[in-house]
Amino acid sequence: MNRQMIRYTLGKMLILEAVLLGLPTLTGIIYQEYHEALIYACVAAVTGISGLLLDIQRPKKTKIHAREGFVIVAFSWTLLSLFGAFPFFFTGEMPSYIDAFFEIVSGFTTTGSSILTNVEALSHASMFWRSFAHWIGGMGVLVFVVAIMPDSYGSSLHILRAEMPGPIVGKLVSKIKLTAQILYKIYLGLTVLEVLFLLAGGMPFFDSLLNAFGTAGTGGFAIKNSSIAFYDSAYVDAVITIFMFLFGINFNLFYFMLLKHFGAVYGNHELRWYGAIVIGASLLIAANIAHLYPTFLNALRYAGFQVVSVITTTGFVTADYGQWPLFSQAILFTLMFVGACAGSTGGGMKISRVLIAIKNAKAELKLLIHPHGVTSVEFEGETLARSVVNSIHAYFVFYFLILFASFLIIALENIDFASAFSAVVTCLNNVGPGFGVVGPVGNFSSLSNLSKIVLCLDMLAGRLELFPFLVLFLKDIRQ
Repeated sequence: MNRQMIRYTLGKMLILEAVLLGLPTLTGIIYQEYHEALIYACVAAVTGISGLLLDIQRPKKTKIHAREGFVIVAFSWTLLSLFGAFPFFFTGEMPSYIDAFFEIVSGFTTTGSSILTNVEALSHASMFWRSFAHWIGGMGVLVFVVAIMPDSYGSSLHILRAEMPGPIVGKLVSKIKLTAQILYKIYLGLTVLEVLFLLAGGMPFFDSLLNAFGTAGTGGFAIKNSSIAFYDSAYVDAVITIFMFLFGINFNLFYFMLLKHFGAVYGNHELRWYGAIVIGASLLIAANIAHLYPTFLNALRYAGFQVVSVITTTGFVTADYGQWPLFSQAILFTLMFVGACAGSTGGGMKISRVLIAIKNAKAELKLLIHPHGVTSVEFEGETLARSVVNSIHAYFVFYFLILFASFLIIALENIDFASAFSAVVTCLNNVGPGFGVVGPVGNFSSLSNLSKIVLCLDMLAGRLELFPFLVLFLKDIRQ
């Protein structure tokens, strides 16, 4: 285990967070919130000094193997959240450090679950930091660190694999650093484009920027108490729906489009299924809720927004879907598990992982009829290695073990079944709002500190797709 490299990388990460904390500090100054600005500046200074202490000596050996990659990612996200929660707590805008930690974990993991009962009461500085956390966590802070690292930091692919969502992670180009840079350029470009479209619809710049952060990271922290419903605009709904859908697509496909490899995009099975699920679910829900709205198109507007918001695990809302018929709620609840495409900023299981599991189940079924036959699982035109299929099996086993173990703890709360179970599902899948007490018009403030800590762990595990956290419990990782 290269502990020196782990320490050194964690130091780099804290230094980066200190720099990023300068943005809410500047926001506080612009809006004349000098008390909040001073607190953010002090936290930035403490974070930066802590990073420098870890970063003080460059390791002689910079090689990173798989286990170092997992440890770096798990510790980095935890450390990022521990320091990132301090401004919320010291400004007094969050009642306790546990609440502040829950809120920033929800931000960095792009979950969007909140303990706030009145988000509009936040200072501009804290509102900015809260939403900006989505943008930081969407593509992954360590992907950014890799993008700016010198090439001499060996085997950074292990960091990329541990942090990027999906069963298969590879390089777009020959160098990992260039891959990370390409991903962030696409990410930034789409974010800027959304801001411009929202500005064109008359949305104030501050609102446009923060809503774009929430959309890009598929996080969905609302900056208004009624979320996107506050704007009551079909144009705003359409823009955010389109961009939520785009950020739920594998970013590799955007790169192929830039290279004009449209065949690779059109032939992508995961993208086709993603589009088909969105269209099908939207039509089904629209038909089911049509009697609640003046016209079918009006019902389709709200159904489409909510379907895209849930499947991409963004969590923005334009309607209280908790009041919709059970059939519509059941579809949305199912989409919370499915999630968006691998290689996107969305959470959930990922469509590719679900498709591969189904293909493998079909192959195993054939073996029952032809015991001596040879079967293989193909995906996107390639035969998958058995190790990939096995890792997906392991993912599902650990996923449901964590899901039900967390649910048993949350069940200690004096709340109904739907609220308790959906709280775990929505946090583990990084969706945001659930049903009942934690639904689109509710929040997580009434839960105990124990439940909030469990849900924080669920959010972190879900964002990192379980394995970086689980491997920390292996004896081999500590040697």
